[in-house]
Amino acid sequence: MGIINWNTELLPYEQAVDEIVLKLRNVQREFKRAQVHSPIEQVEGRVKSIASLLAKANSRNIPIDNALDVLEDIAGIRIICRFVEDIPKVVNIIRSRSDYDMKIIQEEDYITNTKSSGYRSYHITIEYKLMFENEVRILKCEIQIRTLAMNFWATIEHSLRYKYDGNLPEDLKIRLQNCAEAAFQLDNEMTTIRGELLQAQKTMRTQEFLVNEIVKNIHNLYAYAKVEHMNDFNKEFMEIYQDGNVEKLSEFNNKLETMAEIYNVRYV
Repeated sequence: MGIINWNTELLPYEQAVDEIVLKLRNVQREFKRAQVHSPIEQVEGRVKSIASLLAKANSRNIPIDNALDVLEDIAGIRIICRFVEDIPKVVNIIRSRSDYDMKIIQEEDYITNTKSSGYRSYHITIEYKLMFENEVRILKCEIQIRTLAMNFWATIEHSLRYKYDGNLPEDLKIRLQNCAEAAFQLDNEMTTIRGELLQAQKTMRTQEFLVNEIVKNIHNLYAYAKVEHMNDFNKEFMEIYQDGNVEKLSEFNNKLETMAEIYNVRYV
C-alpha cells in the first residue's frame, strides 16, 4: 500500500458537498419565492475529517486503502425541518432527483424504526455525479433528514458518545432515552399548532412584501413624480407600520400605486 494523500483524495468529496448544499438551498429559495412554507429549514454539509474517517474504517475492520470505496458517509448532508410532516416532503424531493443527479441507493427510516438509543432521523444514501478535474466522478453521500428537536438531541448524544468513546454509562443512556422521548413529544406538540404557526409565517411574509412595495412606491413618487408632501406619506406609513395592521398596509400601498399610475411613474 502506497502513502495516501488524504487531503487530495477528499477534495472531490468537498466539491460534492458544496454542490449538493447549494442545490438544496436553491430548492429552499424556490419555496420562499413562491411565498409558501418550505419543508427545508436549514441545509448543512461536511466531509469527514481524516481522523474520523480512519477511526470508522478501523472500527469496521476496513483496510485503509479501501475506505474511500466502502464508507458511504464520507460526504454528509444534513437537512433540518421544522415539522415531522416536512420530512416525507423532503424525501420526495430527493427521490424526484434520483434519475437526474442524486441517485438513491439506500433509505433508512429511523423515525418509524427508532434506534434503541432514542435516535431518530431519516437517512438516504445517494450516488452523486460531478465533474472533477475534467473527469466524471460518482461519489456516495449520506443525507440525513430530521427535525430541529431530533437534531438537537442527536448533536448532544454524538458529543457524549465521543467523550465516553462510545461506551456511555447506563444511567446516562437512560437519561438520553428520556430526552429523546421528550424531544419527540415536542415534535408531536408542534404538529398540533402547525396550522397557526404557518398562518403566522404567511402574515409575516405578506407584511414584509407590502413594506418593500410601499418603500419602493414612496421612493418612486418622490424621485420621478416630484410629488409634494412626501413627508406626510412617510409619517402615515410609519404610523400604519407600527400599528401592525396588514390590511391597512395593503390599503395604503394600493393608494400609492394608484398615485403612481396617475403620475405615470416608472418603476425601478
